[in-house]
Amino acid sequence: MLRNKFLLLLLLPLLLLLAGWRETPLVNPDPIAIPAKTSSAEVGKIVKRALVERKWIVSEDKPGSVKATLLVRDHKARIAIDWNAKDIRISYIDSENLNYTEKKGQKLIHANYISWINNLVVDISGALTMRGS
Repeated sequence: MLRNKFLLLLLLPLLLLLAGWRETPLVNPDPIAIPAKTSSAEVGKIVKRALVERKWIVSEDKPGSVKATLLVRDHKARIAIDWNAKDIRISYIDSENLNYTEKKGQKLIHANYISWINNLVVDISGALTMRGS
């Protein structure tokens, strides 16, 4: 019995570490540069195509701005994508069931959210590069 308690005390920090393992700092990605002579309409098409291909739902579409929602099982993420003549910016709005929290002033979220956003950045950057070639 004493051995089991001792083992539990040894494993408890590891279990706590693993429980928080899927949380990662929430940092909006760096702006995506837009090649010269790319119109705002072209950027909008590229952004919306990337969103739709990754199963995001466009909920608000204005010139130079889109808001979108991703539903994956019981997870929900909402983002804003804004652009001007120089760059595209992706910003976190809110989420459900993605463990969003603030600890010691640092925003944290489930690692999958970061992966989903990185996928969008890669898709949008690639499409802009292909368009500029």
